[in-house]
Amino acid sequence: MNSVILLSAGLDSTVAFKHAYDRCSEVFALTFDYGQRAAANEIRCAARICRNFDVAHETIELPWIRGFGGALTDSSALPELAEHELDSDAATDSAKHVWVPARNLVFLSIAAGYAENMGYNHITVGFDLEEAATFPDNSYEFVERFYRVLEYGTLNHPTIDAPLIDLDKTGIVRLGVALDAPLALSGSSNRSGDLPSGVCESCLRRARAFAEVGAEDPAQQGATS
Repeated sequence: MNSVILLSAGLDSTVAFKHAYDRCSEVFALTFDYGQRAAANEIRCAARICRNFDVAHETIELPWIRGFGGALTDSSALPELAEHELDSDAATDSAKHVWVPARNLVFLSIAAGYAENMGYNHITVGFDLEEAATFPDNSYEFVERFYRVLEYGTLNHPTIDAPLIDLDKTGIVRLGVALDAPLALSGSSNRSGDLPSGVCESCLRRARAFAEVGAEDPAQQGATS
């Protein structure tokens, strides 16, 4: 078993990475630079994770996505939320502001090309139940339908491994701890800079999950030590 892994080095993809690493004889990680504010942090964290596990890693530049607009790639203000708004209409509105058109379609298509070229039979993603509530391209339905595309778009028909697809962030943290995933090397902020913003949706969901598990976030510990 082998897998191409989509690795942004956020909470979800880091846990999915370790899940695949533990089960595969070979893994290869892809990180994407599409002009997002956190690109430098994502690339740095992903590279550190891959070095620690001696995993081959490549960064794919997609400069044309920068012209699509949206708060992740342009100069508009990133949405800020309070924790009590995470399960409200405010989170839905926040998701619309940071939506990147067809992002996961593009990422999975590129990963499929790598998987076919390398003879790999899996593509591992960190899609999860909590993100799917506001991002339809994280959902089970999206994964199922894209796999059907792969039946026609590739000759080797790699499967999409989405080990977190039924989990919320709290479940992902629990799984990450159980797998000894490199959570200390991960980062979830949508903003640039070395420290979590503490106000973007990604940071708030991560912080809430660790609090619900009753564990310290090792990435926060590293940032303040």
